[in-house]
Amino acid sequence: MTYTVILPTYNERENLPLIVYLLDKTFKAHNISYQIVIVDDSSPDKTHEVALSLKSIFNGSNSIITIVSRKGKLGLGTAYVAGLKASVEGSRIILMDADLSHHPKFIPQMIKVMDETGVDLVSGTRYRKGGGVMGWDLKRKVTSRGANFLASFLLNPGTASDLTGSFRLYERNVIEKILPMVQSTGYAFQMEILIRAKKEGMSLGEVPITFVDRIYGESKLGANEIVMYLKGLLQLFFTT
Repeated sequence: MTYTVILPTYNERENLPLIVYLLDKTFKAHNISYQIVIVDDSSPDKTHEVALSLKSIFNGSNSIITIVSRKGKLGLGTAYVAGLKASVEGSRIILMDADLSHHPKFIPQMIKVMDETGVDLVSGTRYRKGGGVMGWDLKRKVTSRGANFLASFLLNPGTASDLTGSFRLYERNVIEKILPMVQSTGYAFQMEILIRAKKEGMSLGEVPITFVDRIYGESKLGANEIVMYLKGLLQLFFTT
């Protein structure tokens, strides 16, 4: 079985080599077949050039790294769709951030949960025992907790404890079915995936993770993203 990791990137030239190295190290240590699809939205910092260098280093005789280059910042949802189209081998799909906030060491645990329980998707959670956050100030922690609490209160997500997290493992047929239904963008996108999955009767497992704030680059979270999240939350409340 091959696992495909989809990494959407925008200005991640410093982080990309590190996350690719850690993914390669983790998968090889557990003898797991894998593919990485990097979806870059014309990053001004030339992330694409770094991706090309990594491809030449890691691929060798195997096409481990595939690069999808898009013209402009087109959004997270369409990046995942583009990554799925470029993934011809992966029967399971891992969605995660490229900024090192999601450590690949948790992937084998996520795979174990899926194998042993037969769930359709596994989510990394910051909000169950054993999970947490490192590197955030109080304001960021309160914002995240508040957003997650509000979504849980309004949307009734069932067993999901971390609606705004983006580190997940999916059976391929599951993410291919859910993605076309999703209308939200930005941070509400991840939340809508779980809500749609629940509506479709899909099962969820969780693995506690430690989320680490980025070392290089700037966070994409700003006032505009918060407004978009609230709009997406209200739209889901009234339509799902």
